[in-house]
Amino acid sequence: MASYFGKPLNLALCRHWIAALIALGAQLSTMSIAAAQATQTAAEYPSKPVKIVVGFAPGGGSDFIARIVAQKLTGKLGQTVYVENRPGAGGNLGAEIALKAAGDGYTLFLAATSYTVNANLYKLPFDPVKDITAVARLASGPFVIATNTGTQIATLQALVERAKKEPGKLTYASSGSGSITHIATEYFLSVAGIEALHIPYKGTSPALTDTISGTVQFMFGTVASTVPHVKSGKLVGLAVTTQERLGALPDLPTVIESGYPGFDVAVWHGLIGPKGIPKDIVAKLNNAVLESLSDPATAEQLATDGLTPAKDSPEAFSQLIELEVKRWGALVKARGITLK
Repeated sequence: MASYFGKPLNLALCRHWIAALIALGAQLSTMSIAAAQATQTAAEYPSKPVKIVVGFAPGGGSDFIARIVAQKLTGKLGQTVYVENRPGAGGNLGAEIALKAAGDGYTLFLAATSYTVNANLYKLPFDPVKDITAVARLASGPFVIATNTGTQIATLQALVERAKKEPGKLTYASSGSGSITHIATEYFLSVAGIEALHIPYKGTSPALTDTISGTVQFMFGTVASTVPHVKSGKLVGLAVTTQERLGALPDLPTVIESGYPGFDVAVWHGLIGPKGIPKDIVAKLNNAVLESLSDPATAEQLATDGLTPAKDSPEAFSQLIELEVKRWGALVKARGITLK
């Protein structure tokens, strides 16, 4: 029997340790190669076109923002950045397609506030927080709370008083059950301690039309769709839902100024990608986005849709998504909100 310093060797045990050392060496070699490849990928990124998936049809707010950003990033990154519209299931179809792609930074998703709402209304085939890489928030803006002239309501306080005097008689329009306009309105109703009947529509346009005509009494509308009608006198603006007033309607108070401290609901858009995008690539994308948003021409384009540039770090944007998923989840549960 072989010996070492006069002691017998256990050949089986020796073979085991030799095999283990060989396996460890192979594993370390593989890890080193993977690390080198990741570094090389980050340094060369992007070496081919980058796709931004939008979960809605062309022509809407998300599509508008995605195309502005795609154009700007094309110039900043030196590669074509293009938009692919994949509408369906309230934006979830596009999200699933994008988030199940390779985590290499070449497929991104244009997430909106509705993304954090959908997480609480749909059974998703992915985790909306854990299965993503947050890249950058792009822009945000308020809702405008507006009513028609026939209500004789001129302030948010008056709307609340009317709702308290006539419980359940006021009606409000939304762009659909489970939409962000539906959720935002229900949030205000809960904060104000009032009730109103929800009338869902298939989109913003018919909801706005019936609000103007008086079929329904009020709605939470986007800046782009609502402000022109407030300025023309077809609608009466009551308040904006963010902490700051709107430049296009500087005399319109915020909900906070109207007596509801801390109330803040924004319409935001941002870029996310599949889980696992290397940090160097995320940093490169985030820097390119921030540079694009710092361009006055970009801010001017976003302003036409009532939005202002956002300049979040990936970490801050990730925290926002997580907080809003929890926030709307609590509201959906408390108010018994469904897609029906």
